[in-house]
Amino acid sequence: MSVKNEIQQLSNRLDKCKNKLEAAKSRGDQPMISKFTDEVDQLSKKVSQLKHKQSYTLNKERKALLDMPFSREITKEEQADMGKLKKSVKGLVVVHPMTKLGKELRLDVMTGFAPKKF
Repeated sequence: MSVKNEIQQLSNRLDKCKNKLEAAKSRGDQPMISKFTDEVDQLSKKVSQLKHKQSYTLNKERKALLDMPFSREITKEEQADMGKLKKSVKGLVVVHPMTKLGKELRLDVMTGFAPKKF
């Protein structure tokens, strides 16, 4: 299971537990309040761990791209035939500005990163 899906499932469980906790508080059911309070704390901790892991891997990937010696904007003609471009340049990584990685790098246009000039 991907980290994104796992975060989503845990967030859904967390929402359900919070709703049940509120219902138990309104009833004054002390054993259920303590049960759901513990579960909310546990799920919150798991979600924050997974989000930290996700940001760590994204930051690691961002640093790897910035360490590549060459980067430049991908022209419209090159974008039209991306397969040909990737075959001609070994190790080329293309980043779109609307992806998480593109937003992390603060890109305005589609950019290619490569170990040598292309």
